[in-house]
Amino acid sequence: MQRDPGAYQGVRSVTVDHVIVEADGGSRGNPGTAGYGAVVFDADRDAVLAERREHLGIATNNVAEYRGLIAGLEAARELGAGEVDVRMDSKLVIEQMAGRWKVKHPDMIPLQRRAAELARGFDEVRWTWIPRAENSHADRLANEAMDAAAGPSADPVPTPSSPGWMATTGTPTRFLLLRHGQTPLSVERRYSGRGNPELTEAGLAQAASAARRFGSRGGVAAVVSSPLDRARVTAETAARALDLPVQVHEGLIETDFGDWEGLTFAEAAARDPELHRKWLSDTSVRPPGGESFDEVRERVADARDDLIERFAGSNVLVVSHVTPIKTVLQLALDAGPAFLYRLHLDLASLSIAEFYGDGGASVRLVNDTSHLS
Repeated sequence: MQRDPGAYQGVRSVTVDHVIVEADGGSRGNPGTAGYGAVVFDADRDAVLAERREHLGIATNNVAEYRGLIAGLEAARELGAGEVDVRMDSKLVIEQMAGRWKVKHPDMIPLQRRAAELARGFDEVRWTWIPRAENSHADRLANEAMDAAAGPSADPVPTPSSPGWMATTGTPTRFLLLRHGQTPLSVERRYSGRGNPELTEAGLAQAASAARRFGSRGGVAAVVSSPLDRARVTAETAARALDLPVQVHEGLIETDFGDWEGLTFAEAAARDPELHRKWLSDTSVRPPGGESFDEVRERVADARDDLIERFAGSNVLVVSHVTPIKTVLQLALDAGPAFLYRLHLDLASLSIAEFYGDGGASVRLVNDTSHLS
């Protein structure tokens, strides 16, 4: 049978006991044109023993990653390996294969079962997450498989997040920035920072609508939330639809409004008129007993860098609050301080920012609430 033009297999006629399998998969659209790559090295990672790549048609990142893993394990089996070190930059696949995360998504269950069946055929398999930069060989094979689908006379299919006018290269880390649902304080338009109000019934419905949006599309590698309950409940609702755990990141917490917590705009202005006036135009000014927007920017930038390192090249659902989400967008646009005061974000709105390994960034979407209508 003739194979897909993006398919490739190579295995050296050698038998080894201990090998390293590195695998990757990608989707240009998620779901979109997808492909995987897998490479088998000797135990010292000095020699390539096998390579595999294949175009998969239309699929998600997660499906492609699992297919790459399966291809790598099959190649290791053909080499007669007994001990296998699997290294991938997909946190989802590694954690699920290691048994630390459950697999519930219907598209993932049969793939995980097949990979587990292959793994049981070896004497020992170790599962290790690696940064994307350390998985470049498998990543190259996956991109070659996707490029081949365009045919020899066509340009490679560009990644959806590489606008033609940008000089950035590679696959970005995509932040799906979801604001939490409605709380009693948001109804009354009061400053809501480190306080912990629960979602209202309307807020729970907003969270459920957002969850349906993400669950129907999939392709999310991780769900990361602010530690505050209003964000965590919103995140947990989406995470159930995605069959993923919620990971909490302290850097995504809302601004500390200090003594203004729970006050309306007018009440804070009446309490501290001069300070409030300065705060509205100077990001270095702190509310009494609180946190300045400059301080928020510093910790949010650290959180962004941490998530990029942990989930490089993946889609990450980040559930947070107005100021942290505005700050991520501000960082992506390299915008000045006025950006924070002029941008409006609705409850349960979705914004999307992408960050590349070479320092480039782009904003794809701002304040989308179509899932709430």
